[in-house]
Amino acid sequence: MPFKFKRLRIPDVILIEPQVFEESRIKTNFVQGNHSKSKKNVLRGLHYQISPMEQAKLVRCIRRKIFDVAVDIRKGSSSYGKWIGGYLSDENKNILFIPARFAHGYLVVSEEAEIIYRVTKEYSPKHDRGIIWNDHAIGIDWPLSEEPILSEKDKNLPNLEESLNRFYKN
Repeated sequence: MPFKFKRLRIPDVILIEPQVFEESRIKTNFVQGNHSKSKKNVLRGLHYQISPMEQAKLVRCIRRKIFDVAVDIRKGSSSYGKWIGGYLSDENKNILFIPARFAHGYLVVSEEAEIIYRVTKEYSPKHDRGIIWNDHAIGIDWPLSEEPILSEKDKNLPNLEESLNRFYKN
């Protein structure tokens, strides 16, 4: 299957635009696949895992529409603390590659949405970390019309500088 690869404002985050054919299949070497379904205004994240279980992710919305975000948490990186976001939907069929050492989150903007994502390391509660979705230092411009719906875990995440992560160098 042919793809277009676009480097975004943070060059390590790559938007993958597939040329879709009904009979084609995508094969990957990722170790774990996840499937999530949420309703409108659910905001998940910003999540990441620390070493040695840091994960790169390949994210696709297979039903409806989400606003997907990646935040560079590589201390010393020229884009440290910067975010990139965009819409993934069943209409545009775009896929976002998010490198390891980036935090990830998304907001459901349609009535409901389903996403699938592949990760390069298995989920590890011991290595699971997060950053609060509305950290002013990051300044994500979420397309919200009302307060988001958050899990208890996500409501209590620290900001970027307070995060338990021992940030990485490039």
